Amino acid sequence: MAVLAKIRQRSALLIGAIALALFAFIIQDLFSKGGMGESSKDVGSINGKDISFEDFRIKVSSVEKSGQGITSTEAANRVWDQEVSIALLSSEFDKLGLRVGEKHLLEVLKADQNIGKNPMFLNAAGMFDVAKFKEYFKANPEQAQFLKDREKDADLNAKYQIYNTLIKAGLYTTVAEGKLKYEMEANKVNFAFAAGLYSSIKDSDVKVTDSEIVDFMKKDEKKFKADETREVQYVLIEDKASKEDEAEIKAKITSLLSGSVVYNQKTGKNDTLPGFKSAKNVADFVNSNSDVPYDSTYVAKKDLPAVDADKLFSLAPGEIYGPYVFGKYYCISKSLGFKAGVNAKASHILISYEGTQVPNQKEKRTKEQAKAKAEEILAQVNANPDSFLMLAFTASDDSSAQQGGDLGYFGQNQMVKPFNDFVFNNSIGKVGLVETPFGFHIIKITDKQDGIRLATIAQKIEASEATSDKAFTQATKFEMDAADKDFNQVAKEMKLTVAAPATVKAMDENFGPLGNQRTIVRWAFDKETSKGDVKRFEVSNVGHVIAQLKSINKTGLVSVDVARPYVEPILKNKKKAEMLKAKMIGTTIEAVAKNAGVAVQQATDVTMNNPILPGGVGQEPKVVGNAFALAAGKLSAPIEGNTGVYVVKNISTIKAPALKDHAAYVAQVKAQSAQDVNRILPALKDNAKIVDNRAHFSY
Repeated sequence: MAVLAKIRQRSALLIGAIALALFAFIIQDLFSKGGMGESSKDVGSINGKDISFEDFRIKVSSVEKSGQGITSTEAANRVWDQEVSIALLSSEFDKLGLRVGEKHLLEVLKADQNIGKNPMFLNAAGMFDVAKFKEYFKANPEQAQFLKDREKDADLNAKYQIYNTLIKAGLYTTVAEGKLKYEMEANKVNFAFAAGLYSSIKDSDVKVTDSEIVDFMKKDEKKFKADETREVQYVLIEDKASKEDEAEIKAKITSLLSGSVVYNQKTGKNDTLPGFKSAKNVADFVNSNSDVPYDSTYVAKKDLPAVDADKLFSLAPGEIYGPYVFGKYYCISKSLGFKAGVNAKASHILISYEGTQVPNQKEKRTKEQAKAKAEEILAQVNANPDSFLMLAFTASDDSSAQQGGDLGYFGQNQMVKPFNDFVFNNSIGKVGLVETPFGFHIIKITDKQDGIRLATIAQKIEASEATSDKAFTQATKFEMDAADKDFNQVAKEMKLTVAAPATVKAMDENFGPLGNQRTIVRWAFDKETSKGDVKRFEVSNVGHVIAQLKSINKTGLVSVDVARPYVEPILKNKKKAEMLKAKMIGTTIEAVAKNAGVAVQQATDVTMNNPILPGGVGQEPKVVGNAFALAAGKLSAPIEGNTGVYVVKNISTIKAPALKDHAAYVAQVKAQSAQDVNRILPALKDNAKIVDNRAHFSY
């Protein structure tokens, strides 16, 4: 229940926030900064401007500690992107001579909630007081660095605002552009065409070589530029339970069912200990023998292991089921009783008002107005129960409105008390109105689930010490042998499988299907690691990975294998086009169609704005453009289109009526080009000289 479960959190970040999140400086708290060890190395450079590792690592550390739940590598990537953006844009600011005055600077600082809404800087009316702000830092000189840093962030923020405004002001749409848009929408052409489709030639009849793909990429190197990569092949030796281990675990858990006899040193006699079947204190017995603690909650059938759900849910009180496998555990379960209605499913329509903890109010209203609206909606639902879904979509202030108010299943006391009491004290189908701190809720109870309480002893299926030692010995032997011999041959001799090579970039975390294995990636990019080197890694909960650096790919073009899925269809169509052109000859459209073995088709009232050909062909702007360019009755040369080769004959071109004013179309073009401002930063990055040394540092 998105709204009811929501807890508001105040951000601990002090950020000079800039549009598009180009600048985001994150600090640990309001008046302190972390420190790092000295380092003279640079993490990279942008157009000759070095970025020191010391400063970079401090920012990375701050992002890591910001509570956003990101890894150190993700933090490093985020900070790097920010540093590149800041360096490139700051250079543009300097070229333009942008300056920011104190008033503008204060407005930016004030926009930060941690400053603008800080009680220390508010006057009696609750408004930001510049005098109080200045006085605080005057009285606390030890905070001078903090203020200096914040002003630096605010200065960048303000300059970006000015820069963005200048760019937008420079985007101009002419009347000629508006006129062209009108004509592209309104001018129409009628033509006949013969289409030799690429699909008429089998792909297997057209071959594309690796060298042809490379030549194609070289014509547009920027488009196919690749980061430096490493290709790593590996063998995985899993540290998992053997069949013997599983049998032993199963036997051990089965033995818990019955009592056992143990020698009592105090009495000198044998004692008979109760088993799971006769244990008086079931919770203590479970906690003494299970890898998973006793859970006293009632469980719905849907939450039980799918394979065994029917049998577990039908257990009579005191009856035992098992052993059975659930995930990575062998289990035995004992029924402690059945209970009706442990879970409920409900939908609601929330009508909030001023003062409630709801972030997505659709309109401002008083409590009285909210209650009146809720009562009106309740009356509508009672009169027409089927209207609930649509009313939730249109009227609810909760994010669940997108699901028609559906909150899914929930247990006792998961919702606030008034809501909980209504749902669990009424039957399925009941509709009613309750008030909570979030507002007024029109609630419809849609389902309830019964539950069973199970005492379950679960013992993890894991490798025994002997099995783990065997896996370690095998992994170590493979590592040593593969270091001097052929990696694949050693794997074959030891009956191990070499996994498909993983291609990684310097700042990647994921390593093929093994997921986050940053240690392996760092090793692959280490200066001391050479092609052919082999190293064993212990992967928690997986086993041993013996990796070999198979190849080093320097920055340049992407590999042929990577480019082929995109480039090959283009080159095949080029070759198919030549084959089709050879057939599509003739002085009339009928002759062309006959020679190509296709029918003549007709296109009516086609525009350049929507250049779609009939017959499911799709968009063919080049074909339609050629049709417009022809005089009536004239035949075109073969045209290479998106889906085939076309020859067209213009039947007629219908010019749109002249307009005196194209203002509406100018406005449309202007609106479409408004986002062009977002192309500035990518363009600056494309033309910048960026050196990235992050791979040489640990993240």
